[in-house]
Amino acid sequence: MGAYILKRLLSAIPVLLGITVIVFLIMAMIPGDPATAILGSYATPENVAKINRDLGLDQPLVNRYFIWLGNMLTGDFGRSFSLNRPVLDEILDRFNATLVLAGVSFVLASVLGILAGVVSAARQYGLADKLITFTVIIGISVPSFFLGMMMILLFAVNLRWLPVSGMYAIYGGGDLPDLLRHLIMPASALAVVATGVIARLSRSAMLEVLRQDYIRTARAKGVDERRVIMGHALRAAMVSIIPVLGIQAGFVLSGSVYIEIVFQWPGVGRMLVDAILKRDLLLVQGGVVFVAACYVFFNIVVDVAQSLLDPRIKT
Repeated sequence: MGAYILKRLLSAIPVLLGITVIVFLIMAMIPGDPATAILGSYATPENVAKINRDLGLDQPLVNRYFIWLGNMLTGDFGRSFSLNRPVLDEILDRFNATLVLAGVSFVLASVLGILAGVVSAARQYGLADKLITFTVIIGISVPSFFLGMMMILLFAVNLRWLPVSGMYAIYGGGDLPDLLRHLIMPASALAVVATGVIARLSRSAMLEVLRQDYIRTARAKGVDERRVIMGHALRAAMVSIIPVLGIQAGFVLSGSVYIEIVFQWPGVGRMLVDAILKRDLLLVQGGVVFVAACYVFFNIVVDVAQSLLDPRIKT
């Protein structure tokens, strides 16, 4: 297992390097002069030249990339000019909020998706299967940001049951109940699409397992149906379900960007949008690379978990 984990970690290195190249080139190709955008009305030729020297923008593109990459490898992501603080410190502070939102959404999507897929497969062509399939199709078809706005209109504006935005109340609050009240709508909106995808693929995986000979043998021996479904079929189906969970974990993490904007959640997604508007290059580049590294890490964890269930994967 140790050799397999080391192999997966080494295979992630070229992926991360490729991500740094893509992110750097995209930011370099954005129209406009970053120094002029930073200075605004103070953009005199002398000030623009000074900013370019300070940020290293007067050097060739290749040199700028390797300087930035070398600094990142030593843990120095640079300094945000708009916030006047180290980029890595800002990312880590914001990532706590994103991790809460994405983590709750992922757990919610995984539990509900797998449960819906199991029930749907166990009651194939029945009323429960049809209702779940219809609900899943609707959930996958509705964009998360649109659902979030509709939830705000219904539960916050009309019914006034839940707070409109933020992570905590502006005055008072700050405790766990306050966090949960603010978390209900954004976590639910973010989890809907992932729940639908997990439910559909869980149903397919369960149906494939339920057609196997050993499942028919267990039923013929009189094993309780609940034990057949949960103890035998689901465990075998998890080998196919776990990779889906890994993909959806990345989807939830990346999807939190627009959900954070809709609900004004103080996470990495909102930070990236603000940084793009301010042309804060180092903050954007550092934030995207950090999120991408988390996505790669999640996939490695999923691969390891899958190999524990099915040792043949390591070969």
